[in-house]
Amino acid sequence: MNDNPVFERIQREIDGQPVVLFMKGTPVFPQCGFSAAVVQALTLLGVQFKGVDVLADPQLREGVKAFSDWPTIPQLYVKSEFVGGCDIVREMYENGELRQVFADKGISTQEPAAA
Repeated sequence: MNDNPVFERIQREIDGQPVVLFMKGTPVFPQCGFSAAVVQALTLLGVQFKGVDVLADPQLREGVKAFSDWPTIPQLYVKSEFVGGCDIVREMYENGELRQVFADKGISTQEPAAA
């Protein structure tokens, strides 16, 4: 792909886990509302995921934008495939597409709790 060490690190991250979220902060303590919204959607679906804090590494923060050719963070990857950022993930969650993506990729989700 590229001999850029940041790109190699990103590729290792997304190849190493089925669901990876490049975000500001951590899943336990998101540092922006957009990252928090994606964490919430994944949590509500009961999906196990790895959060990668881009605030800890400025090269990673810029590199992930170039890697995906997507200008904003957070960025969600499922089985090494870029899904989208906050608005896309939120919309997919609301209309059921996100659950379907996980089902199609063989990633288990939990049924929502009955109201």
